[in-house]
Amino acid sequence: MNVDTVEQDTRQFIVETFLAKQDEGQLAEDASLLGEGIVDSTGILELIEHLEKTYGITVLDEEMTADNLDSIAKIAEFVRRKTGA
Repeated sequence: MNVDTVEQDTRQFIVETFLAKQDEGQLAEDASLLGEGIVDSTGILELIEHLEKTYGITVLDEEMTADNLDSIAKIAEFVRRKTGA
């Protein structure tokens, strides 16, 4: 698994779960998911559940920060660190 794979999977999950399909191409890897209103606090919990199930990681309370989860690129890097990939 590499960062590109995580980015693709995360993008697909976000588009299918939170966006209309026509918005898919407009979602940049560095777009703020919270700041742009793409994901809200409940959505973050759904996203975390997806990451934990898909990648076999545990996201600790103290890791639930914008530094780790506020964009596709940040999520991919966070998953890479957690999995040691």
